[in-house]
Amino acid sequence: MPEHARWAPLRLFAERSVLGLLAVIAIGLGFGTLLLLVRFHWAPLQRLDHGVAEGLNHLVAPHPAVVSGLTEVSSFGGRPFMLPLVVLAVLVLLIRRRTRLAIYLVVAGAGALLLDPSLKTLVGRLRPIVDVPVAAAPGNSFPSGHALGSMVVYGALLLVFLPAVRRRGRPYLAGAAAVTVVAIGFSRTALGVHYLSDVLAGWLLGAAWLGVTAYAFRVWRREAGAPVPPLAEGLEPEAAPQLRPAPAEPQVMPHPWTGAAEIVTGWVLIFGLLYAVGYALTHLSVGTGLAAFDDGVPRWLQTFRTPGLDHVSYLWSKAGDTHAILAVSLVFCPLALALWRQWRLVLFLVLTMLGELTLFLCVARAVSRPRPPVAQLDGVMPTTSFPSGHIAATMCLWGAIALLVVPRIRQWWRWVFVVLAVVMPAGVALSRMYRGEHHPTDVLGALLLTVCWLGVLTWTVRPHADLRTAAQAARDAAASEAAAPDAGALEAAAPDAGALEATAPDTADRETERRAVPEPRTRATG
Repeated sequence: MPEHARWAPLRLFAERSVLGLLAVIAIGLGFGTLLLLVRFHWAPLQRLDHGVAEGLNHLVAPHPAVVSGLTEVSSFGGRPFMLPLVVLAVLVLLIRRRTRLAIYLVVAGAGALLLDPSLKTLVGRLRPIVDVPVAAAPGNSFPSGHALGSMVVYGALLLVFLPAVRRRGRPYLAGAAAVTVVAIGFSRTALGVHYLSDVLAGWLLGAAWLGVTAYAFRVWRREAGAPVPPLAEGLEPEAAPQLRPAPAEPQVMPHPWTGAAEIVTGWVLIFGLLYAVGYALTHLSVGTGLAAFDDGVPRWLQTFRTPGLDHVSYLWSKAGDTHAILAVSLVFCPLALALWRQWRLVLFLVLTMLGELTLFLCVARAVSRPRPPVAQLDGVMPTTSFPSGHIAATMCLWGAIALLVVPRIRQWWRWVFVVLAVVMPAGVALSRMYRGEHHPTDVLGALLLTVCWLGVLTWTVRPHADLRTAAQAARDAAASEAAAPDAGALEAAAPDAGALEATAPDTADRETERRAVPEPRTRATG
């Protein structure tokens, strides 16, 4: 092999590293320049910052709906959202045994957490003062922690999980991440809690830190003897089969249209059953012993009210509201995919919660049962009493999780999920009746909804059709990968075209060398 061919991979790595390092240096110089201009109160920049803040405040403040929307967008860049997101991603990577990528996410996120408060303390810039304040934020202003954190977190997640996406979808994923980061930065300026230069500084600092950590990761791979592909392929292109949610699952449902028809039919039958029960409780049981019992239980529980129990019942009641149910679902679904590598589990849980919500809303609207005749601690609720939405959602959520998890775990602690499926709904039911929001028969209506709906979905979706433990799912995925290697991984692992040209002598040169060697003469025979 010629000498220049041996150095070709190193030359390509050096070229990419130098270009990346120059880009990081340029971004760092941009942030440093902006920092100095803010620190020394450069007048043109101050006028621009104040003008943008006042102009956006005049546009946003008169519209409460716009303010509410911007606040929701801003929350996607806050620590209460991004910190659990990073922790969940790290857990998924550790389950899939991509330890190096998990360490990268931890380092990148920890750096953003340390840089933001340190620089804010160093600069000490006060937050904007606008005519009509619509939002407030603690601490100093420069740089924007939301802009910095969103750039680092969403950028790092993009680099880590990019190999799991097909090549045609990667530009869309990168575009979605960029739009999210820009929207978060704009929301902070429009809400009047940051100047424009604060957001720009956060983006520049986040991009610089992201570049430094990505470069360090690539050097780490180089020292470990792994190939260093272009950054557009992600940090570890060969990890694509492990990063994909369900690489070995052939199909979620064998007959989706038939299953959908069965699910709709089951939903209609359950609605009819619940409506009949609710109508009987509302119109036919008036003046009976059942009605007296229904009203008597909330009155009896009302006699135990104390400030302490009121607070405990409020917290337990919150375990069944929309935010808590959605949070548990968003945590369970990625972990279930990481462990058992089946979309069917996610489909089962999503249909469970979607069906529960629609059944509750439709039945409550059709029945219109009044709340118990006691003082409600939660005030006037927008929905009626039968069935209880909080209790039905809690029953469906934890019941579905128990149905999915218990058959797939062999250890003793699988029974913890059975305990949760009983304790969580019981606590929510007791708290809702204690707070005067529901009758005991409303709880029975929620139980009837849960049992019937979970039964319909178990029959149609068949979540137990392919029972596998986490270890068996990992072995099946590895066998599937060995039988049919991933095209993306093969392409990423293939040598660079330039390196191939450098390592292989030119065909014309080989032909010239062959002709230069004289052919041996043979003696003619008569």
